[in-house]
Amino acid sequence: VDLAVAADGSMVLQSADGQQVPVSLAGPSQNLWAPVLLMGSALVAVGLAVKHFFAPASAPARSVAMFSATGTATPTRTWGPASGKKYKGVAPIICPSLLAADLANLAADSKRVMDAGADVLHVDVMDGHFVPNLSWGAPVIKCLRQHSDAFFDTHLMVSNPEDFIAPMADAGVDQFTFHIEAAKDVNQLIKDIKAAGMKVGISIKPKTPVEWVFPYMEDIDLILIMTVEPGFGGQSFMEDMMPKVQTLREKFPDAEIQVDGGLSPATIDAAAKAGANAIVAGSATFVEDAKGAIDALRASVEEYCTGPGEE
Repeated sequence: VDLAVAADGSMVLQSADGQQVPVSLAGPSQNLWAPVLLMGSALVAVGLAVKHFFAPASAPARSVAMFSATGTATPTRTWGPASGKKYKGVAPIICPSLLAADLANLAADSKRVMDAGADVLHVDVMDGHFVPNLSWGAPVIKCLRQHSDAFFDTHLMVSNPEDFIAPMADAGVDQFTFHIEAAKDVNQLIKDIKAAGMKVGISIKPKTPVEWVFPYMEDIDLILIMTVEPGFGGQSFMEDMMPKVQTLREKFPDAEIQVDGGLSPATIDAAAKAGANAIVAGSATFVEDAKGAIDALRASVEEYCTGPGEE
């Protein structure tokens, strides 16, 4: 609606379709207010024009299939080798841990390792209670999702993991891995995570017997064996955890077995020989030659665990 002057000189409010409604300015101040209102209308119009001219161009609409923050893995957000290679059994999955990224440039560093050949991004969530350290929560992950089409493999080192299901699904998490030590009702937790549209993983700490996870292996998508005490990056690889990996691979040959902690080109062979196919590596991958590091990790897994695969 605009303020205008009708043919007879009176003030009217005019709609976009041309309809006019008289504006009553009766009284001795009419001659004073008419030009003031006209000037005000003109200034508003000029202001809107200036705002439109200097406003930044709208960002192009992102594909819902690529950037949807529903937590459901889409065709462009799947657990699998980024190379597209086909493997007879499990495939090598290299998972750079964002704990080692430059946190001031999280989106850029995420893109850098994915462009270097990483298969998924490993996102560690720590609550300062289950583990002593704090990392980030759903708001940061949701923000990162707007800048990445990577599969978010999320490891929750938290008490009360059931409280994190809805926020993580909303943030765009694709896989929700919880610690069995923190779960009150493992079966219900698995059901609730799946109902929220996410894949399910279970993690165990170094001192937890691997037998604890046996009853749930047929219902989950991944088992994560911690090869350091959870909570901090940069710890030394615990090779004495490899019998757990070997036991799992022998008992569940098609399982996605992930190891996390101290993995690098110097320690990868032991994990691959034991049967780990999914490798979480932080400081070893966020390096200048990220591609070289990622290729070295994948080469070891192919040599000792999965085979080379086919293009």
